[in-house]
Amino acid sequence: MSGVGTGARPVRVAVVGAGPAGFFVAEALLKRDGPVFEVDLFERLPTPFGLVRAGVAPDHQKIKSVTRTFEKTAQHGRFRFLGNVSVGRDVTHADLLTHYDQVIYAIGASGDRRLGIPGEELTGSHSATAFVGWYNAHPDFRDFPFELNTQRAVVVGAGNVALDVARVLLRGTDELAKTDIAAHALAALRKSPLREVVLLARRGPGQAAFTAGELEDIAALPGISVVVDRAQLKLDTARLDRLPAPARRNLAVLEALAMAGPPKHERVLRFEFLASPVEVLGDGRGHVRGVRVERNALVPDGDDFKAKGTGQHFELDAGLVFRSVGYFGQPVPGVPFDAKAGVIPNVDGRVTEAPGGAVVPRVYAVGWIRRGPLGVIGTNKADGVAVAEKVVHDVAALPAEARPPREALPVQLSARGVKLVTYADWLALDALELEAGRSAAKVREKLSRIEEMMDALLRAR
Repeated sequence: MSGVGTGARPVRVAVVGAGPAGFFVAEALLKRDGPVFEVDLFERLPTPFGLVRAGVAPDHQKIKSVTRTFEKTAQHGRFRFLGNVSVGRDVTHADLLTHYDQVIYAIGASGDRRLGIPGEELTGSHSATAFVGWYNAHPDFRDFPFELNTQRAVVVGAGNVALDVARVLLRGTDELAKTDIAAHALAALRKSPLREVVLLARRGPGQAAFTAGELEDIAALPGISVVVDRAQLKLDTARLDRLPAPARRNLAVLEALAMAGPPKHERVLRFEFLASPVEVLGDGRGHVRGVRVERNALVPDGDDFKAKGTGQHFELDAGLVFRSVGYFGQPVPGVPFDAKAGVIPNVDGRVTEAPGGAVVPRVYAVGWIRRGPLGVIGTNKADGVAVAEKVVHDVAALPAEARPPREALPVQLSARGVKLVTYADWLALDALELEAGRSAAKVREKLSRIEEMMDALLRAR
């Protein structure tokens, strides 16, 4: 074994991405008695926590409480948060390999998949990724031109994010006003005349990716009716014993909703299973006016079913269309990338030169950028622990070479004009947001522009 991590000096690790996967892998490494690790966590934004802050819906505050675990990790003596640093722009992959013994990419999947149908580029056609970022005050989407001046929206997808979008669009703004929803989003929702959301699912309810808990959450909201066509449940109901447990739970909730009959409230979420959009329809002025949809049938596909178009079509009038058909990873300059799968190619977290290629020494991937956008926040904990074990195992093969002092890279970044944000800085921003929230009778009032955050820090220092 080299002298690294054996007493000569700690193993120095850079983790890129301060979302759940990044924090969980950092926690797993810092808990080790030997070898001893120092972890620097890099984040492009001044704020940590990734999709917990900018992806979890504002009315799901209980889920956001996982940040308490991350806060404990951030207080560790061998941990540093280096926020407002973009890897690939402010610091290169090669720089990281010079300053660190091992580099772990935990950058998630910030892009989105497209539908690939005509009209997708029309005004009023958006990704769920952008909408979620917008209502969660993500700086990338702060000034996104969302126009909610329509009575009906169509959401394409059958996952929890699709339900989040539907729920935020439909639920009462008086309740949302108590959360940490972005102020600009709340103002737009208050003015919106939207009263119906139609959720299009390509396959049947037995293949839907949403969870029963998410479905029950929206069904329990006052003033909202959830409409399900019982006829669309028949095939899966007939083969109930062959469905996995989550699908059976979904069907039980959907059956109960289908039995409720016609909508009893002004605001409606309507499920359309076995339905694929084939064209986003325009109004002749470049704006969405509706969606042309094809009815599907389920055909056997091994142990499951796949959707096949029937040639039967119908149209839905709508002024908004949101695609929620999956997140997609983005490349980092100098780091291998599988453009087809949207992930960093790897074998159990060890990055490879290409899919199926040779392992790149000292470089790892964890979370969604490793395995694709699958699972929930807790899934990333197991993933972080597993990848940390590979990192620990590989310490024995590390070259016993000297690294620049730990302070060298922050000094270089400052010389390049990068305004570093430390964890203490984040705590100052956190306190400002919480105080602004108390003044507005909200959980917190988020700062939504990087310039605002940096100006606030300058005043607080």
